Amino acid sequence: MTKAYIALGSNLDDPVNQVRIALEQIDKWPGIRIEANSPLYKTSPVGYDRQPDFINACARIETGLFPHALLDVLLEIERLHGRQRGIINGPRTLDLDILLYEDLVFSDDRLILPHPRMHERAFVLAPLSDLDAALLIPGFGEVGHLLSISDRSGVKRIEGT
Repeated sequence: MTKAYIALGSNLDDPVNQVRIALEQIDKWPGIRIEANSPLYKTSPVGYDRQPDFINACARIETGLFPHALLDVLLEIERLHGRQRGIINGPRTLDLDILLYEDLVFSDDRLILPHPRMHERAFVLAPLSDLDAALLIPGFGEVGHLLSISDRSGVKRIEGT
């Protein structure tokens, strides 16, 4: 089994519920087991800012799936949630991304690992830090350190989640 980290985000159609249901679906998928998930965060949009705030979280999983097969599962779960691709960084019912797959550094036309720009996005680093602040992002450093130097404005932990 391989350890991987997934980011979850939503800002349409009851985002808290979208993320919670997605966590359940990921954990029930054959070949995937969620070891831990972060609390939920309410975050301001990045890039395209004329949209509702997001709900974000991260999960640490164990999987027997290879990276592209894991990506296909995540895309299918997004599809089941009615994900529509339109505006880049625009509103969405569900966004699921592979952040890390062990310490694999990889790039092709479908997948880049580690996930690009994760090291500079507090909406990813904050929930990821809750799972493992000492986690290394290959080529960039520890999650906790990267979070400490990032702009955390607009990233608020939802207490009790």
